[in-house]
Amino acid sequence: VETGVIADTSRIWWDLRPSARYPTLETRLLDCCTRLDDAVRLAALNQCLLRMLFRLRQGNQRWRSYPALLVGENRWRAMRYSFDAGLLDLGRQRIVPFAELLEEILALVREDAIALGCEAEIDGLREIPRRGTSAHCQLRVYDEALAQGASEQEALRKVVEWLVLETARS
Repeated sequence: VETGVIADTSRIWWDLRPSARYPTLETRLLDCCTRLDDAVRLAALNQCLLRMLFRLRQGNQRWRSYPALLVGENRWRAMRYSFDAGLLDLGRQRIVPFAELLEEILALVREDAIALGCEAEIDGLREIPRRGTSAHCQLRVYDEALAQGASEQEALRKVVEWLVLETARS
């Protein structure tokens, strides 16, 4: 598995790295999840992706490599727009809706999800774009509070209250 590294004068940030404390790999691409179910689903996807890559390697195959510039473009689009504006399909070299890319990756790891017994978690990934990420929900709570006449400070408090309730609910 190739890892991406971004280096500047103040820090080094890895996309994927071995843990210093545990016999695991740390995935550093995913945002913090408010819902435990989402965290479990994303962990299952990581496990399936790693199993798929191992399976390809065992079959003397490999995942296609793309220029770091294109990978960086998708990273920037994800940070800027979440999944709302689509992502660059690196093979087709065009922007496609996130839901289409999600279905592709779910199909790619189907065999691995079955082998690992996490089909429900993998299928549950479709729920995240349907409902929105935690960031989408936080913005919705903030906007609704403002629309109901709350000040910015009060709207921010509503977001914090929502985060506490949502996290505790999980």
